Amino acid sequence: MQDNQAINKARALYYNLFANFFVYSKESQNYFELVNLVNVLKQSALDASSQTALDEISKLLDPSSNVALLQEFDDLFHNPLNKKIRQTASFYDEGVESGKKRVEMIQFLGKTKIRRDEKQYHEYEDSVGFIFSVMAELTDLVSSGEKVYENTVHCIFAQILNDFIDDFAKDIYENDNSKIYKELMVVLHSFVAFERLYLEVSKPVKKEKVQKEVACEVISDEEMQRRARNKALKANGPKNKEDEKEPEIMNYVEEV
Repeated sequence: MQDNQAINKARALYYNLFANFFVYSKESQNYFELVNLVNVLKQSALDASSQTALDEISKLLDPSSNVALLQEFDDLFHNPLNKKIRQTASFYDEGVESGKKRVEMIQFLGKTKIRRDEKQYHEYEDSVGFIFSVMAELTDLVSSGEKVYENTVHCIFAQILNDFIDDFAKDIYENDNSKIYKELMVVLHSFVAFERLYLEVSKPVKKEKVQKEVACEVISDEEMQRRARNKALKANGPKNKEDEKEPEIMNYVEEV
């Protein structure tokens, strides 16, 4: 692994950028620091596409208020009226929250001084915001000479982040509510490509997305009335031959 302090400093800044976009905060000061970080990074972008995206993000971010960013964050990740985008590695790995990837992240954290502050941060250890925060902190420590964390950084990227980040970014990029975050995904795409080269980690083999959602039966008012009539007929006995011939329709719900 190449020993380059300047590169590690820049990597830490990018991880910090993504962490600030995915760790929810209403604090105005945090938002203004994020706006400033975008302005700093667009001066030396990784490539032409991320340069264009950073310029667009800078235009979309209101320099005086975080309202627009918070609203988009809510629409993407929390609004019950929209299809929420899940943010944990475990969900993309197993289709459940708090799975094996969370356990792995906790084990990696055990090798560092970093712990999740449960009072300040309520998401799991394998949530994307927390992972980016940890990587920002550890990469900054590596840039300061604490090479003991180089292997941990490599392992978290290779075993946790690398496996799901492409699918996660795709879900955000293709979401109709994504504007600022859509541009951010262009930057993330370039950065992840760089990290794979720098850390010598291959892009994962495409696997079928895990889903454990159950399709729910939707019944019309007319169908509900028909079933009620059938139930009453069964209770009272058939009144004529035609009623005997009308079986109740059985609907099956397929679990996917």
